[in-house]
Amino acid sequence: MTADRLDVPGLGVSADTEWEIVVGLEVHAELATQTKLFSASSNRFGGEPNTHIDSVSLGLPGSLPVVNQKAVELAIRVGLALNCTVGPSVFARKNYFYPDMPKGYQISQYDQPINTNGWLELPGGKRIGIERAHLEEDTGKTTHIGGSGRIHEAGYSLVDYNRAGVPLIEIVGRPELRSAQEARQYVAELRAILVAVRASDGKMEEGSLRVDCNVSVRPMGSEALGTRCEIKNVNSLRSMGRAIDYEARRQIELLMSGELVAQQTRHWNEDDGCTHALRSKEEDYDYRYFPEPDLLPLDPDPEWVEEIRQRLPALPRDRRLELAKAAPSVDVDHIALVVERSMDTLTLVAIDEGGAPERVMTHVVHNLAEGSGELTAGALAEMVQMEEAGELTATQAKKVLSTLVDGGGSPRQVAQTLGFEAIQSSELASIVDGLIAQYSDEWSRYCAGETKLTGFFVGQVMKATQGRADGKVVTQLLHSRLEP
Repeated sequence: MTADRLDVPGLGVSADTEWEIVVGLEVHAELATQTKLFSASSNRFGGEPNTHIDSVSLGLPGSLPVVNQKAVELAIRVGLALNCTVGPSVFARKNYFYPDMPKGYQISQYDQPINTNGWLELPGGKRIGIERAHLEEDTGKTTHIGGSGRIHEAGYSLVDYNRAGVPLIEIVGRPELRSAQEARQYVAELRAILVAVRASDGKMEEGSLRVDCNVSVRPMGSEALGTRCEIKNVNSLRSMGRAIDYEARRQIELLMSGELVAQQTRHWNEDDGCTHALRSKEEDYDYRYFPEPDLLPLDPDPEWVEEIRQRLPALPRDRRLELAKAAPSVDVDHIALVVERSMDTLTLVAIDEGGAPERVMTHVVHNLAEGSGELTAGALAEMVQMEEAGELTATQAKKVLSTLVDGGGSPRQVAQTLGFEAIQSSELASIVDGLIAQYSDEWSRYCAGETKLTGFFVGQVMKATQGRADGKVVTQLLHSRLEP
């Protein structure tokens, strides 16, 4: 990334200095279990504060954790979907104190995580390494009352333990992302995988998917990693992109002025568009990890792991490849969008039933929102065939498509109901000739090379035919009447 891409007024970054941004993401996803990781309390979003709790959630003396088997299965699903090695793992105590963590420690996995050494492929084909994807419990939620909602302005704070003990999988990516755009693609792809394997609902707005961004910069061409800062708990793709770009600009400004970047944990403030220091970045030794004495090591049966692998659904990467094979001339971004909207099955069946791939994809990308209502793949294929045969103009096809989405039915019957009857070529030619005679001055300018008048004549033909003419055919007729 060059500095002119990072430059903004007031930061003092030289536009001729080249820098590379390095991003590694830690994504926390709540697993879609019925109960918590170590107790029978409900794992459900919302509810009155402190109603989804029990002695384990509250860390009461004498309470003991019991591992939720479903959470382990979902973690294995995620690991397999991310091409990880699934192996024996050990739970550990991560010691630190916050009011929303009543035990004074978090049960997590440290030196022996359940999933290691995987990768995720972005829609453009770049692979990003996955260091690990381990199980841990979530903390409660502290709400600061007063001021801006930050602790330093609050009059008092309230703690809700409903979320405490909810099963999380923390997915630690390697620092191989090189832009905010790649980071957004990574999280979007990861979210799609989590939803596809039914491990998480991936709802960032509800906090079930949260992202910590590790950001550093270095001179272009350098192999050494710069000092990183971690931006905690970013809860939307837009905010994440803005936070990464801002933090990279901030670090470049420091380096260009001869200062050093301090390793910190920082908070993204959506209101002022800046990151702010929270505390010095903790290292592993600060947490005093040691094996959790109340839990046995996990050692998944290889046959069980293979059974889980066999039950995995088609993943977004495989679905993109299948769609690209069926529509090879379509832009990769459009293919990714169709898969992201989960409309690839509709598209593939419509193509298989005779719809021209490019036209089918055009309608799915531009004329259909997420979900297809009452539209069937067969009806989409038939409508595209009518359009290709000249029985429907592009404008008419959009109207037919809208009607099919709302109420289903046959494209041909819908077209007849809407009064979309094909204009005979002789009738259309007569209309074009009549307009050429009516607008002789404009026609002379068109013949002299004023090509922008094409739109004028097409518009007049559309007006004369109540939109039933095919604009491409009209343009061809105009060209055929130019003097040799």
